[in-house]
Amino acid sequence: MAIEAIPTIKVSRVRQHGRHFSDRFMSAFIHVNAFLVVLSVVLIFAFLIKESMPFFQKRTLQSFLFGSSWYPLEPSDTFGALPLIAGTLLTTAIAVLFALPFGVLCAVYMSELAPARIKNTLKSTVEILAGIPSVVIGFIGMTILAPLLQERLHLMTGLTALTGGVLLGFMALPTIISIAEDALHAVPQDYRRASLALGGTRLQTVWKSTVPAASRGIIAALMLGIGRAIGETMTVLMVTGNAATVPTKLLAPVADNSLFQSIRTLTATIAAEMGETAQYSLHYHSLFALGVVLFVITLIVNSIADLALNRKRHASS
Repeated sequence: MAIEAIPTIKVSRVRQHGRHFSDRFMSAFIHVNAFLVVLSVVLIFAFLIKESMPFFQKRTLQSFLFGSSWYPLEPSDTFGALPLIAGTLLTTAIAVLFALPFGVLCAVYMSELAPARIKNTLKSTVEILAGIPSVVIGFIGMTILAPLLQERLHLMTGLTALTGGVLLGFMALPTIISIAEDALHAVPQDYRRASLALGGTRLQTVWKSTVPAASRGIIAALMLGIGRAIGETMTVLMVTGNAATVPTKLLAPVADNSLFQSIRTLTATIAAEMGETAQYSLHYHSLFALGVVLFVITLIVNSIADLALNRKRHASS
């Protein structure tokens, strides 16, 4: 018996050694990939800084960030990014106000209330919406939404911040719905059973138990939706009017009709002007400076999301 047990022990040790090697290999592979992701982000930021430095050698950071006019042509040759930053923030805010309630409500309905057949149909529809090219959304906005808003609201033009914000919100909806629905679906069934056992109705269970438990995932869905809205190019290029002016009283857009002004975003400016600039000119390097600003705004949004998620994690623990 002892003689027969020796090969068995050797085989088990070989298998165990093979599993340990496999685990070490996969752990190293994951760490390398994570490092490459971080390195890629750092290299992209370094490239933007490098290409924008010739611009900041001739223009100050203050005049660039707070200048109220963007006209990078002679004889004025002014590079004020404030109108572009304000336009980006305004359209993103409109998109969030439009997409957040619709996205969360749709995710709640799909996850908690919809019958299986309707749920499958909605999931397929959301996936199709996510695959629609942004230029198609822009065409729809130009031919349908912009004329409709112009006629109903008696505007000079329908190519406004409101039009761009609504379309950006529509484009962010699939991201918000999909991730929020996954977060709600991941909530353990015990939460629902406990709420119902305590006498809560189905809607009370959803809003007071399931949604708070999935709040971290919903916040992540919102942040990814905001990232989609900030980084969108073609749609805002087509439907916002591309007027590089600061919306008056940006903090009170409804009161002063800033929603109905034509604006221009950072992404639209880079896309519209990069192909027309002379390489290595001051205008060329100013567009990379806009890229740095856009990168920093995205970084701030992600940092706020991380802080919110960490606070909720500490509060729950």
